[in-house]
Amino acid sequence: MNSFERFCFNLLGKRMKAKREDYAALRNDLISARFRTPFEVYLSTAYVSAIIVGLLGAVIIGAISWFLQLPNLVKYKGEVPEIVLGLSPYTLIIGTLFITIFSLLVFGGLTYLAFILYPGLEAGNRRRNIDATLPYAINYITSMSTAGITPAEVFRLLGSSKIYGESAVEARYISREIDIFGRDLIDSLRLVSASTPSRRMKEFLQGTMASVASGGNITDYFRTKAEQYALENRQTQKMFLETLALVSESYVTAMVAGTLFLIILQSIMSVLNGDNNPMFLYMVIYVMIPLGSIAFVVIISSMTPES
Repeated sequence: MNSFERFCFNLLGKRMKAKREDYAALRNDLISARFRTPFEVYLSTAYVSAIIVGLLGAVIIGAISWFLQLPNLVKYKGEVPEIVLGLSPYTLIIGTLFITIFSLLVFGGLTYLAFILYPGLEAGNRRRNIDATLPYAINYITSMSTAGITPAEVFRLLGSSKIYGESAVEARYISREIDIFGRDLIDSLRLVSASTPSRRMKEFLQGTMASVASGGNITDYFRTKAEQYALENRQTQKMFLETLALVSESYVTAMVAGTLFLIILQSIMSVLNGDNNPMFLYMVIYVMIPLGSIAFVVIISSMTPES
């Protein structure tokens, strides 16, 4: 906990403790993302940061609006109510005040929303990394188990490895429960399986618990799960390539052929109507194409499995 987080907790920590039930999803995301910041500290920091960013944004935007006299740029057309005409001498003050309050709500709200959503996004990244590295981690576990190493020591060795990504992180949490808190292997597996963001890891740990509790051949179980997850990974990669081909065709159709058609159509209409206003072309070139390309990049990035 840094000094800013400590300040936020001292300011709002007691009130945040009463909100634990209201933010159950956020608490779960913080645990799944393996954030070391306690819930009360994180939520207090979110509130204070939202207020600070909102105020700063409001002051900056309000000052720009005042010095550039942006509210005076608004022009009325047609009949205007008398009450509006009566307030016209105060247009700059009222407009600046409105812009300042709006900026406060926007900047503060976006900051708060970012704090609320970030743990879930981080948990999703961990889930994808675990799903991608789990087959290789289980192969490692199987090799160690075949050599006669105990399950607890197997997870300890996996946790000390740096090449298995977030799967090794989950193994380190299992080792921590055993070595630091003195729990047995089954309780440690149960606790980590309850907090991991990966369905595959949860299933694997629960199966390991059952094998250890029943005294079954745990090496055979490890080998079976390694083969299962390796097959699922191959199927996932195949489905991704097929979907990527579909997305690429959609991009060519929408962002290349579609925009080219709009540009040609606008050029023809301009010649026929004698309208030389290039605003539509500017919108297509500088707004539609960049935003559409960014949207496709985000879509591909979100669906790309971890390698």
